[in-house]
Amino acid sequence: MVSITLDKVSMTYPIFDNRTAETTPDGAGNIETRSGGALGLKAIDQLSLTVKQGDRLGIIGRNGSGKSTLLRVIAGIYAPDSGRIEVKGRTAGLFELGLGMRIEATGRRNIILRALLEGDTRKQAEARIDEIAGFVGLHDFLDLPVRTYSQGMMMRLAFALTTFFGADIALLDEWIGAGDKDFRTKAEARMQKIVDEAGIVLLASHNPDLILRHCDQAIWLDQGRLHMTGPARDVVEAYEGLDG
Repeated sequence: MVSITLDKVSMTYPIFDNRTAETTPDGAGNIETRSGGALGLKAIDQLSLTVKQGDRLGIIGRNGSGKSTLLRVIAGIYAPDSGRIEVKGRTAGLFELGLGMRIEATGRRNIILRALLEGDTRKQAEARIDEIAGFVGLHDFLDLPVRTYSQGMMMRLAFALTTFFGADIALLDEWIGAGDKDFRTKAEARMQKIVDEAGIVLLASHNPDLILRHCDQAIWLDQGRLHMTGPARDVVEAYEGLDG
């Protein structure tokens, strides 16, 4: 059984002065003085949460509320300052497209490297090349360095490398589309497949309609704190009522 448990988790970004606080990623929570007099920006503040097999959890909140930071903490990208995290199951995160992609390597090489990293054998990795290249529309550029690709093509490849490998827990930061209308249609179908097959889905979004379409439960974050939790419609209506 897959599950996610957070018990009084806090995460603070170190900053040096008030000017750097403006460019600190996500989580515009409390600015506080840390040990030695350094400033810190608390993105997640004493957050406790339990997510179980079958849950489709939306995460809503204003810019800087800690949504993206929460996903990255669960994914193990950021280490919390305090509290306990237990994640049972293999996670896959759709955020920061291109993270881990080697721009000096060819598209073919990037596909193989990602597949090997995800646990494929060399033979299995090579068998994925045609499927992924076809999905991206990469065939004429497959053996060229990624740095020669257009921005759109690079994003499409990054999207495919992120979504072509199954996971027990899907961590989705917004609903990222890349490319023209035809590719966005394929991307939408791919994203829906992830939602349908994953044991747990966490979807962080500013879009209430997206949360309502794909999630049955939701949490509302405010300055890194859990402001409200419950059925997705109840949480979304309360959030929209505040903004209205």
